[in-house]
Amino acid sequence: MERRTIFSGWLLPVVLVLPQLALTVVFFLWPAGQAIWSSMTRTDAFGIRTMFVGLENFSDLFTDPLYLDTIERSVFFCAAVAALSMGVALVLASAADREIRFRGLYRVLLVWPYAIAPAVAAVLWILLLHPQIGLIGRWLNSIGIPWDYKLNDTQAMLVVILASAWKQVSYNFIFFLAGLQSIPRAIIEAARMDGARGFFRFRTVVLPLLMPTVFFLLVVNLVYAAFDTFATIIALTDGGPGKATETLVVKVYRDGVVNLDIGSSSAQSVVLMAGVIVLTALQFRFLGRRSGGG
Repeated sequence: MERRTIFSGWLLPVVLVLPQLALTVVFFLWPAGQAIWSSMTRTDAFGIRTMFVGLENFSDLFTDPLYLDTIERSVFFCAAVAALSMGVALVLASAADREIRFRGLYRVLLVWPYAIAPAVAAVLWILLLHPQIGLIGRWLNSIGIPWDYKLNDTQAMLVVILASAWKQVSYNFIFFLAGLQSIPRAIIEAARMDGARGFFRFRTVVLPLLMPTVFFLLVVNLVYAAFDTFATIIALTDGGPGKATETLVVKVYRDGVVNLDIGSSSAQSVVLMAGVIVLTALQFRFLGRRSGGG
């Protein structure tokens, strides 16, 4: 039976909800409103006069080939980071879910990278892959493989994908391991007795039961790749070489903070916010259908 808390008056519920409501207004609704307003304004070259331009900033964005290239680059980057981090985490979680020696130690070590700040994670990858000072970078050049991600577009994108995915593997590992442990062992044993072995059992029995976790992590990882990789990209490549690793969030920073084009930067941030809202709505819709049995 579901238990409900009944309040005799309205004052106590309001007092309990007010702190969270205040945080939502101050740190989300008010900044979001400011961004929406700024996205419909344009400032002159001297920063003195601001004029209302309606949706001109948005129309300029979606007719700008550089912005469209940035969208395409960001979609590829987010998809690659999500696929790599989730794939590696699922393999590690499947291995850690078995009865192996030092299983607890493996779990602790796999979770540690999540506690590392993105900029610090970027420094670690610089020490590995930098063409002059990196251990792997110098080794690649010494055996005749031309490696310099500061000059090569493909190598730069590969580096930021690897660094960003590595940072997120620990988060995915925690959820995948919890999801695997929540699957009743009786189902696994029944599948084993029916002859389902190895990857076939995983694909036909385990993975369908793990799909709510997979979809939740897919949304989380796409949002992470779109926003939380900013410090990693800036520290590793600063969006370069050229614009090879300039994702949408890096472009928002560069246009707004460096180039002081507040209107265009705000319009880009509104587009990003709309994308996150759509992803979150899809997540709740999917999980709601799963929990409702639809």
